[in-house]
Amino acid sequence: MAHLVAVNVGLPRDVAWNDHTVHTGAWKSTVQGPRMVRRLNVDGDGQGDLAGHGGEQRAVLVYQVDSYRHWAQFLGRDDLTYGHFGENFTVDGLPDDDVCIGDRYRIGEAVFEVTQPRVTCYRVGLRLGEPRMAALLVAHRRPGFYLRVITEADVEAGQEIIKVGSGPERVSVAELDALLYLPGHSRATLNRALRIPALSPGWQTSLRAMAEESDGSATGNVGLTGTSAPAPAWSGFRSLTITEVHQESRDVRSVTLGAGDGARLPGWRAGQSITVRLRPDGQSTPVVRTYSLSNSPGSDRYRISVKREPYGVASGFIATAVGVGDEVETAAPRGTFVLRDGAGPVVLVSAGVGATPVLSMLHQIAAQQPERPVWWVHGSRDGAQHPFAAETRELLNRLPGAHRHTAYSRPGPEDRPAVDFDVAGRLSATMLDQLGLPSDADAYVCGPADFMTAMRRALVDCGLEPSRIRSETFGAGAALNPGVVVRPEVAVPHQPAGVPGTGPLVSFARSGITARWGEDYPSMLDFAEACEVPTRWACRTGVCHTCETPLLAGAVRYDPEPLDSPAAGTALICCAQPTQDVVLDL
Repeated sequence: MAHLVAVNVGLPRDVAWNDHTVHTGAWKSTVQGPRMVRRLNVDGDGQGDLAGHGGEQRAVLVYQVDSYRHWAQFLGRDDLTYGHFGENFTVDGLPDDDVCIGDRYRIGEAVFEVTQPRVTCYRVGLRLGEPRMAALLVAHRRPGFYLRVITEADVEAGQEIIKVGSGPERVSVAELDALLYLPGHSRATLNRALRIPALSPGWQTSLRAMAEESDGSATGNVGLTGTSAPAPAWSGFRSLTITEVHQESRDVRSVTLGAGDGARLPGWRAGQSITVRLRPDGQSTPVVRTYSLSNSPGSDRYRISVKREPYGVASGFIATAVGVGDEVETAAPRGTFVLRDGAGPVVLVSAGVGATPVLSMLHQIAAQQPERPVWWVHGSRDGAQHPFAAETRELLNRLPGAHRHTAYSRPGPEDRPAVDFDVAGRLSATMLDQLGLPSDADAYVCGPADFMTAMRRALVDCGLEPSRIRSETFGAGAALNPGVVVRPEVAVPHQPAGVPGTGPLVSFARSGITARWGEDYPSMLDFAEACEVPTRWACRTGVCHTCETPLLAGAVRYDPEPLDSPAAGTALICCAQPTQDVVLDL
């Protein structure tokens, strides 16, 4: 018979870690006597990061005495005390390979339901002083599990844990954890798991993504990344030849690239981008930039359209120094900001040169689905700074279900209302609300960060589902560093402090930083953080794939080895080190 050995609680605190401050509830202490367990947590307990922990589906974390014995022996530790693994209930019994999702248990008068395995998170390693811990929990198949509270009541150490119901399909905690995080994803187990009503929504989403990725064209773990894409058409960079240049507006210039032998270039998906490696003035250290493709995916060439920035090295070079016949080192098209399959309505929202990826989407719709309802919503300063005006107008005229809404914030005297633009002023929530956008539309937004934030909020207010609104930015993406307390100042990417390294060059394409690797850095994630490049991570041990980043060129080695391989053409930067010059899409 299983027993409740200890009840552990702790409120979030700020903890110093790796030059950061982490707000975490991982520190738990054992309490004596009865303690009320409520719908969201145990009285006196709390979570520092509610996006990854806590909530109704993760109200109570359970870990086993037997696992404590296992880790004490494996790690050579004699200091592990109950609560050390962040659990609320330390139990004798209920092993992860026996407890199943959907099982129900009673402790005293309280009733609980098993919803999912523990979330793999760096903070358990932070608490134990063992950075590998998130990966070890999965590899050793001892994750622990979460409970949902069915009946609130007091519980107390020493009480029996009585099983009162079995979950359908009999998928154990260890089995489900391995299904998502380890290679060899069993289709039969996947289908069984998706039939369990008690499985938490987050895990259902991950498993559903795995189930829907069934044609075998993509690599990697779509359950963890949430997106799938075929391997890039080629590795590294290849030389393409400029076949055409065209001034789209006062500040935007298009450059069309083709194969030197005239062959058709590999296709791409509308919304994807390419990375180019430039050497302005013949400088030895290249300048690496990523630009969206702005022409039709059915074309045999690639077109990028670049806005000249006042102090932009790459944009200035493209605006003034390149011409037809010049060669440009180019990486294959990549990206997951793509036009989804379907025949439903589409809303394309952009500002300025942000029109480039959604213009490619408009090209695809005009060529393949001219009957598809489209709302083209664009903002520019005036006609002189409105790129692709004639091209967009011609495409929309082909579509019987097209709706155009162009806003000029400061129209010039030569700009014609109802011809060149539809309304004076900046795009706003009020303007979008007047367009009658269908609530079942897929929306794609591109432009400056503040613009995208405002438009996303406005589209939700118009009735669109948040999951159907996608956005793309030209610069570095938003950081995701769970639990880390954000500093008030906004950091700008820069060269790492101290003596320059002597290793391979590491280029962060979206941040415009190229620096030599230093052997003192454990991983490229640590190196990126030293350069203040925005990063995304959660486990830092090669488990969760949050840090999976397109590897545009070069090669890496892993230490530690990830539990499941990343997609082709990507790297898990939390445990990767460069073995030659690399270019990352960061």
